[in-house]
Amino acid sequence: PGYVYRCWSAARHERLAAQPEPEIASADLTGFALELAAWGAPEGVGLALPDPPPAAAMAVARDTLTTLGAVDADGRITDRGRAIAAAGTHPRLARALLDGADRVGADRAAEVVALLAEETVAGPGDDLTAAWRRLRAGADPGARARWRSEVRRLRAALAGATAGVGRDAGAPEASRGASAAPRAEAGAGRGRLTDDLAAGLLVGLAYPERLARVRRPGGSAYLMSGGTAAELAPGSGLAGADWLAVAVADRSPGAPAARIRLAAAVDEATAREAGGPLLRTEREVGWSGEDVVAREVTRLGAVELVERPLTRPEPGEVAAALLSGLRRTGLGLLTWTPAARALRERLAFCRHALGDDWPDVGDEALLAAAPAWLGPELASARRRADLARVDVTAALRRLLPWPLAARLDEVAPERITVPSGSRIRVDYADPAAPVLAVKLQETFGWQDAPRIAQGRVPVLLHLLSPAGRPVAVTADLASFWRSGYPQVRAELRGRYPRHPWPEDPAGAAPTRHATPRRR
Repeated sequence: PGYVYRCWSAARHERLAAQPEPEIASADLTGFALELAAWGAPEGVGLALPDPPPAAAMAVARDTLTTLGAVDADGRITDRGRAIAAAGTHPRLARALLDGADRVGADRAAEVVALLAEETVAGPGDDLTAAWRRLRAGADPGARARWRSEVRRLRAALAGATAGVGRDAGAPEASRGASAAPRAEAGAGRGRLTDDLAAGLLVGLAYPERLARVRRPGGSAYLMSGGTAAELAPGSGLAGADWLAVAVADRSPGAPAARIRLAAAVDEATAREAGGPLLRTEREVGWSGEDVVAREVTRLGAVELVERPLTRPEPGEVAAALLSGLRRTGLGLLTWTPAARALRERLAFCRHALGDDWPDVGDEALLAAAPAWLGPELASARRRADLARVDVTAALRRLLPWPLAARLDEVAPERITVPSGSRIRVDYADPAAPVLAVKLQETFGWQDAPRIAQGRVPVLLHLLSPAGRPVAVTADLASFWRSGYPQVRAELRGRYPRHPWPEDPAGAAPTRHATPRRR
């Protein structure tokens, strides 16, 4: 009972949701998942929660905790997970506190993690190390008091965690790798880290996927190891740093890159140390640009660090790369000689005229079947230039089983003998209408146009003048002799008097030659 005063319009009220979205639907559930594991109810199974946690968010949380060594493969909490939970902060920050203390000192670890946990004390600017120095100097007494309170709490939590439980017990190799082996190496060769590098190391331990390298020297655009593009705000003092450990970044809907809000400059060695689990060296053989690229590449997540060419890539990998390039770039990578094009056109005609028993030689079909008809060439090739040297005619013939290969010249002859005795090449460019271009005088005596494909398809005759120019096109030669030839004869006999123009071409003798001139 009572009154409700809504300080917005009725139209806006109609657009509002019936109730706010529950926090569990949008929050980072890593800490929540760790609490559930500590209670013995991984993923909240059996708990009467007001709203169930989203499956995708819980999967991400579980993967994060597994990487940190906080839970085992079954989702049960480990001794390391209990130490992380006891820190009373986000599991990522607890990991940075526990693993970073030996490297940078307990006090500095607690101070930086407290700053990450209480972002509101950082003040203006995006330089985390500068914010750390301001807090130490007490420029803002209120922020310093809140920060110091959190530092003391974290310092006490760190003191309560034993070295074995806090770092190694229950931790998978990937998690220990960022704190054990790299720490020993750095301690032996690099000594005590500066505050800038210490801050960056701790941020990187908490958020290894946000370790970022500048895209162009001196620029403000970065690529984070998680694969996300990121940019500094205009005028940032961090611009030009080769590497950043990003503590806070956000991305507006539709924006091409995330905006870096808080970060620390680091060097590559510190980035490698913090992001140890993301370091991997892989052999890569693939099609890149216009040719096969074979290399060994070391990456920190999505950031490429070192590249070396492979001198002896595996033949199978090279063949797969060439096949990928062929399918991506197209059949133009091969050298299509006139003989290869002619064979392909004959095969296309056979499929059109005689059915699907004959191979499909369209672009898509040839690319899909490339391992079959180009297999030996792909196995021996090493680069794009080798594809250009392939005998495409011989390769295409592999598409024909021997019964069809034996019939090819019968059903789709490469040449046809005309009455004059000449063997004229058939043009199969149009599979629906193969063409025979022949001089008119060489067809005298032919009653009908030849038929191919087991007599199913008449050849379209392009009848040529003595100069080789088309004068008639017909597939019905008998009809042409009756109705078309008289007009052609009348037009051309005066122009070409040395060539025969009989009144009855169907009964005349064919010839390839002109009448000799009289002396």
